[in-house]
Amino acid sequence: MKAIITVIGKDTVGILAKVSNACSEANVNIVEVTQSVLQDMFAMIMLVEIDKASVGFEELRANLNAVGDATNTKIHLMHEDIFNSMHRI
Repeated sequence: MKAIITVIGKDTVGILAKVSNACSEANVNIVEVTQSVLQDMFAMIMLVEIDKASVGFEELRANLNAVGDATNTKIHLMHEDIFNSMHRI
């Protein structure tokens, strides 16, 4: 099963590293990453595999929210199927 992680906020050093570390600690595999810095704003989307995660979905969400609090960013975790349903034409 896959999920989408989005990160938005003011650009600072280490955002990608901290989000990646949270994924690694939860045994979540990062499949694909795209990121941009627009002036001083950071935006990132990650496609991750969560079927072998060592924590539940809600615990992973809480861990990522803690990273968001530490980096002053907004991090959102969503199941891939919900993401696809929301963005279907």
